[in-house]
Amino acid sequence: MSTPKPHEWMATTIAAGNTGVATVVTLLVLVFLYHKMRAAMARQIREQLHRRLPPGPAGTLPVIGNLHQVLWHRPAVSRWIHGLLEEMGTDIVCLRLGPVHVIATACPEMAREVLQKKDAAFASRPATFSSGLASFGYKGAILSPHGEQWRKMRRVLTSEILAPSMERQLHHLREAVSDHLVRWVYDTARRGNGTVDVRHVAQHFCGNMVRTLAFGKRCFGAPPAASASGGPGEDEVAHVAALFTLIHNIYDFWASDYIPALVGLDLEGHEKVVKRAMRTLNRLHDPVIEDRIGCRETQREARDFLDVLVSLDDAQGEPLLSLDEIKAQTLELMFASMDSPSNVVEWALAEMMNMPDVMHKAIDELDTVVGKDRLVQEHDIPRLNYLKSCIREAFRIHPYHALHEPRVAMEDTTIAGYAIPKGSHVILSRTALGRNPKIWTEPLEFRPERHLNALEDGAVGLGEPGLRFISFSAGRRGCPGISLGTSVTMMLFARMLQGFTWTEPPGVGVGNIGLQESKIGHGLAEPLVLQARPRLAAHLYRTN
Repeated sequence: MSTPKPHEWMATTIAAGNTGVATVVTLLVLVFLYHKMRAAMARQIREQLHRRLPPGPAGTLPVIGNLHQVLWHRPAVSRWIHGLLEEMGTDIVCLRLGPVHVIATACPEMAREVLQKKDAAFASRPATFSSGLASFGYKGAILSPHGEQWRKMRRVLTSEILAPSMERQLHHLREAVSDHLVRWVYDTARRGNGTVDVRHVAQHFCGNMVRTLAFGKRCFGAPPAASASGGPGEDEVAHVAALFTLIHNIYDFWASDYIPALVGLDLEGHEKVVKRAMRTLNRLHDPVIEDRIGCRETQREARDFLDVLVSLDDAQGEPLLSLDEIKAQTLELMFASMDSPSNVVEWALAEMMNMPDVMHKAIDELDTVVGKDRLVQEHDIPRLNYLKSCIREAFRIHPYHALHEPRVAMEDTTIAGYAIPKGSHVILSRTALGRNPKIWTEPLEFRPERHLNALEDGAVGLGEPGLRFISFSAGRRGCPGISLGTSVTMMLFARMLQGFTWTEPPGVGVGNIGLQESKIGHGLAEPLVLQARPRLAAHLYRTN
């Protein structure tokens, strides 16, 4: 074999080197072109998505979008949105609030797509001024955006706080609050010539329940600090008012929730209101929580939700939850349990006062299933199908919140073929779903029988898997406490119906209870005030 000459070897080496360089250059060019094409395709997809957004209202402006229309229609923004759906003849509408797309829908199929079929894509929550403050910087499970913190606290909530074993363990606490309700209404009626403010009773029953389950006691001070009739004291009234303040402000279309640069200016005044409510809640909660943390080492058995939160350990035997996590989860549990039970019971009673046949059927069921020799108990609930149908009907027609809590799209996706860009807020209309004439015959009529007719397994539940209306939601962000929520709601309703005969107050004719909605929200415009007369043996109103 002949040896290459030096100049031939050099030429071969240079050629090989040139080939290597060319290969590298070619690869770099291909990578560059790939990224350029990918960016162009992504841009094209985004443009296509933008072109295929759900229909929006007229009057959308550059930069601020529809924020000016939201401000103009405050405080009844939800009614404006429902008006848009009707005027535009659509089941879905897209608003642009600053840089954020807000999509509202009123269709069960679309609701199922959001909360069931594509639940993973809509598993986050928006960050707002109020939600950040109420959750101590997103330390809880209900308000936190999707992420590790949410997963951690969701596990705590589902496997520890709202576990079936804990629900059974705390049954005696719920029973004590239900017994107190009967005695309290009895004393209130006796002292007030039979007159009872149903809204006051229902809201403070819920307040008593959440404090008892969370802290093991109905009152912040000793029971004598409450009013002579057994009702709430000054601290308890302030507590319930502060919780409702949070409920009304957390997701209420504040401009700064869409344009964060406005936070701190408090142009709409809600920041001051929420801060004041949080000062009240911290004043009442902090001493209880800090005292319980101080007793952590000596506490042997979980007596309430707070004990569970304080006692949890990590793998190293250290406290699993920080102080802020305990505060956040305690507060979230409280405000999440306040509005719906009290609202649906007030509305159900109001509707039934104008429908004597419905009232009689409910009372007959109680007398048949429970009788009049004892008070209704939680174990009776599965057999009280007509009462549960009345509550379902109140959930359907009269949700406390017209709009479901927003979900945030974590990726570009679609609803019913419409494009939903990443970061969009998706809200389901509770009222439009429950009152949809395509789903419900005579949707504004209070007809509990419509739920009995849909029975398949012989039992009525308060949940609605088909999302024809929304009670406890669904999916990853759905309420994990359906069983507890059902018990609290039904015990309030059943004890009120079983324990008392309700009649119109003086000056109001039979069947003339006003059913007007509030101009701001969807509760009754005026608190329901009725006459209550005991219908059971006297000794049943002296339960301890």
